[in-house]
Parts: sequence; structure tokens; C-alpha cells
Amino acid sequence: MLLRNRAFDLFDEMFKDPFFDRVIDNGTAQVMKTDVREKDNGYLVDIELPGYAKEDIKAELKDGYLTITAIRNDNKEEKDEKGRYIRRERYTGTCKRSFYVGENVKQEDIKAGFQDGILRLAVPKDTPKPVEEKPKFISIE
Repeated sequence: MLLRNRAFDLFDEMFKDPFFDRVIDNGTAQVMKTDVREKDNGYLVDIELPGYAKEDIKAELKDGYLTITAIRNDNKEEKDEKGRYIRRERYTGTCKRSFYVGENVKQEDIKAGFQDGILRLAVPKDTPKPVEEKPKFISIE
């Protein structure tokens, strides 16, 4: 029993290193690191989702907000022949992030792809569509 406590103490000391100290905002900020680049006609959004499969990720556009949801459920009590986990830092659960893209952006305007743990979105700029004014004639009777 004493040996087991020493093992826990060893790992506790190891993880006291500043490298492992991170501020986590409900997990979402650490899991969904995002880069947004502006182009002439829109934005390119790269979202890191390491360890997620394409089937785990949903993108929804509603009321001008693009919402990305990723779900990964790993059993926290998971054991294998080699023992149980002493520390688990990889995120499991549901994370969600929303971006306002504008009321004029339509679902079919957004292009998305997922490769190597990165969700890539091409989102057009929200520019109001010009209303074509048709000439209105007054009927003469």
C-alpha cells in the first residue's frame, strides 16, 4: 500500500510543473482552439478538434449564429490489462462554440471540411444582398 501512495505522490509532483497549469474555461476554450483569417470575400475558420471523428462534430446555422458542437464520450472508469489511469488530461464530453456570421449568410454558402483533427470552414462575409428595384409603371387607362 505504501508503494501505491508513493506512485501517486510522484505523479502529483510531476504535474505540478508550470507546463501543466492551464486555465480552462469549461473545457471549451482549451478544446476548440480557433484561428480566423479574413479574405476578400469571406473568412477562413480553422478549429482544432484533436481526437474527434467527423461523425462527432455538428455545425448548425441559426439566427445568424454558426454553432459548432463536438461530442466525445470516453468512459472515465476505463481500465485495461495494464491498470487504471492515474491522470487523464484529454477532454471528454461535449463542447460548443458559436460565432456570429450575420443574418444574410445561408447554410449552403458555408463550406466545411474535416481533416487531421482540424475543422476548416469557409464563411462568406455578411453583405446585404442588393435589392433590385424594378421600374414601376403607372397603368394608363
